[in-house]
Amino acid sequence: MADPQQKIPTVTKAPPEGRKFPCPQCGARLDYDPRVRGLACPYCGHKEEIAKDSSAAVLERDYLKYLDNQETDATPIPGRETQTRCTGCGAMVLLEEKVVTDRCPFCGTHLENKPVAVVGMIAPEAILPFAVDLRDAREAFTTWLAGLWFAPSELTKIATLGQLTGVYVPYWTYDTMTYTFYDGERGDNYTDWVTETYRDQQGNTQTRQVAVTRVAWTSVSGEVQHFFDDVLVCASKSLPQSLVDAVEPWELAKLDGFLPDYLSGFKTERYAIGLKEGFQVAKSLIGPTIDGLVRRDIGGDHQRVHEQKTKHSAITFKHLLLPVWVAVYRYHDRTFQILVNGTSGKVVGKRPWSTMKIVRLVVLIAAAVGLIAFLVMHFKK
Repeated sequence: MADPQQKIPTVTKAPPEGRKFPCPQCGARLDYDPRVRGLACPYCGHKEEIAKDSSAAVLERDYLKYLDNQETDATPIPGRETQTRCTGCGAMVLLEEKVVTDRCPFCGTHLENKPVAVVGMIAPEAILPFAVDLRDAREAFTTWLAGLWFAPSELTKIATLGQLTGVYVPYWTYDTMTYTFYDGERGDNYTDWVTETYRDQQGNTQTRQVAVTRVAWTSVSGEVQHFFDDVLVCASKSLPQSLVDAVEPWELAKLDGFLPDYLSGFKTERYAIGLKEGFQVAKSLIGPTIDGLVRRDIGGDHQRVHEQKTKHSAITFKHLLLPVWVAVYRYHDRTFQILVNGTSGKVVGKRPWSTMKIVRLVVLIAAAVGLIAFLVMHFKK
């Protein structure tokens, strides 16, 4: 994928005009409120429904056709026409209008106030709006913390102070029809009887027939077909893959057609894994399933696959934004991330260990053992 900061030829398609969400009662910005599933003013409490229309329907795009026309089809997200790259972790954060200063939601680094225009970006087709608000995310985080042994006391402050940032993380989904041609061998077990010698209890040599399982191998070739629907690929490089996998599942059936209203009050990351690179990731994800289909088609008790080639057709894709609450914590010069699924409230993260708490426990155990030993010796006297 080309560097988003790199200059890209001027597109012929004019970008859509950014939407603004002023409160009609006090003039403050309306933010998306997961509790009311609409816009709400954080100051006066005014609420507005999000107007949905048929143009916001979730659509699939033709993958190959888009690769040929992506320069002319690329448009920025309305209201997020500028971006800045984090110098700490490299995340590309899409900026809201009139944002003067901010911090990276993934590593906490101060974002330099050097925004550049968003170019060459595929606008999202769909979004899974936040269903878990900050209060619920904080409660889920606190419950998760309660189950951790030897966590630093400072970690609790993140939940107490509500230091979680709501971020829409970019994803791709791919649909593809696959045709896999293979050559290999089928192995079928059969029983063979062999004669073996042994010594009986009297030391005499005896013979007997013993059943031995052998494998008969037969050359095979064939083809399997399978349609893959919504193969999900995270397009962010700002989160460890282990956490990306752990924070799943996502209820993609509840996707809404994209509207900029859902972004108000939340941060949005630009994808770091491009459309073409994302499809290569999708291929690696579906590889084990295809291998299983081939082995099932070969049948028998054992399978050897010497060669398999997969062709793809009817490839479509969607650019999605999925909701995640992110907490960033620095401990002993290491950065730890804790994620809260923005729809289910599931909490995952890499936790630090408090050396001080571990040392205290060891000292207490040693003291208790010493006290018990002293009492035993005292009563023996």
